[in-house]
Amino acid sequence: MVPAERIPCLRPEGGWDVPARLNMARQCLDHRADQVAVIDLAAAEATSVTYGQLSRMTDGLARALLRRVQPGDRVGVLLSQSPWCAAAHLAIWKIGAISVPLFKLFQQGALASRIGDAGAQLVLTDAEGAAQLGDLAEPLLVDQIGEAGDPVPFADTGPEDPAVLIYTSGTTGSPKGALHGHRVLTGHLPGVSISHNHLRDGDCLWTPADWAWIGGLFDVLMPGLALGVPVVAARLDKFTPETCAEVVARGGVRNVFFPPTALRMLKAADQAIPGLRSVASGGEPLGAEILAWGRQAFGLTINEFYGQTECNMVVSSCAEDFPVRPGCIGKPVPGHEVAVIDEQGQPTDEEGDVAIRRGSASMLLEYWNRSEATADKFRGDWLITGDRGVWEGDYLRFVGREDDVITSAGYRIGPAEIEDCLLTHPAVATVGVVGKPDPMRTEIVKAYVVLKPRAEVSEAELQGWVKDRLAQYSYPREVAFLEELPMTVTGKVIRKELKRWAAGEVSQ
Repeated sequence: MVPAERIPCLRPEGGWDVPARLNMARQCLDHRADQVAVIDLAAAEATSVTYGQLSRMTDGLARALLRRVQPGDRVGVLLSQSPWCAAAHLAIWKIGAISVPLFKLFQQGALASRIGDAGAQLVLTDAEGAAQLGDLAEPLLVDQIGEAGDPVPFADTGPEDPAVLIYTSGTTGSPKGALHGHRVLTGHLPGVSISHNHLRDGDCLWTPADWAWIGGLFDVLMPGLALGVPVVAARLDKFTPETCAEVVARGGVRNVFFPPTALRMLKAADQAIPGLRSVASGGEPLGAEILAWGRQAFGLTINEFYGQTECNMVVSSCAEDFPVRPGCIGKPVPGHEVAVIDEQGQPTDEEGDVAIRRGSASMLLEYWNRSEATADKFRGDWLITGDRGVWEGDYLRFVGREDDVITSAGYRIGPAEIEDCLLTHPAVATVGVVGKPDPMRTEIVKAYVVLKPRAEVSEAELQGWVKDRLAQYSYPREVAFLEELPMTVTGKVIRKELKRWAAGEVSQ
């Protein structure tokens, strides 16, 4: 990879540079008072919020919290992208409490399950969020709290002290609360910087991903604040290629984290966005077609990165430092030991489980109230991601989630490669591929396809498209055309739902 001195939070001789006492709020606010922290695009004119202003907002909230919150208490944050969202998390961490990010698009049931599981009795929010909460928790309206008063001291916390409880998106089961310590931000900084070709002066970060998710909160917002890179806050009611281009232009954005779904929407609309220095993407493999399109649309190579809510930003590409290899998600980020291991927990050069050794600074402390699930997440000293991968030299190729790999006539088939192939067809907007139970082959490959507006294509044509480009055994023996795919609120295809549909088709 690159010399450690170019990467934040690593010692020159190797290993994490984590102090014995660490508070993430201090980590994010320790900059010149007049330096720009957040660029707010809520109004017609962009508004710059300095670190001094953000500190005063944080202290105002912290004083209000100290009257009713103890260290270790869980406090919800139900806010969209805004300076107040940043201040809310910082205030909670500053007093030693635990923030619980909540998503504005959650329905009552999703809010109830997370607030109830976390035991959060207070939620920092706005008037809209208070209406959503109902009687689930007491709302504290952030914009009605004054900033006047003495500065609030930072709680004397250590890197292992709990700071944030982030719930998984539920792609592989019911959402679980991943409890992280104050070291989690440190653990993200190397990978975030690398995925943007090394963040530097003059950069400006944005993501359409909501800050309620680890991808928005710890891949963009908090790393930007910690590294002194301005972060754009833009509350989009709906992501469209046009609004995306407008945000980049209005905010002076230079560096974007695009979830794969956003990239596919931009590609389908043939939306070029000039002026960017880096584009990073993570959450699902992109494939060669998106990478090739990105070079035309952005004039640069998209850097893929890899991680999950439990342990994030552990693998990344960096076009500035080494060639990006299509189909691979990059190389291990310094500070994180990543391996592909077999069932005995031994590293292997064959396909196996993608795993991360204990000691990664971005690794969860535990699953909240789920000791068995925490134990099941580990195999010896290795955290098992639930993903399958294989090494190509020092590049990691993502095969698929363990539960998603298709077994057909003795072949093990990763759905990502087939999805990528189908996305190269000019009529296909998006696609989800799963295994459908079959008495003869164990499973067959089934593709659920959403076409671009006014596009037409037959099942046979798409089958032939894959046959001509991939292994003969991996083409979809069945293709279903849908208006839309089931998605999580973070924009990931819910393959378990597609698998449920496929199994239901067999039983009919």
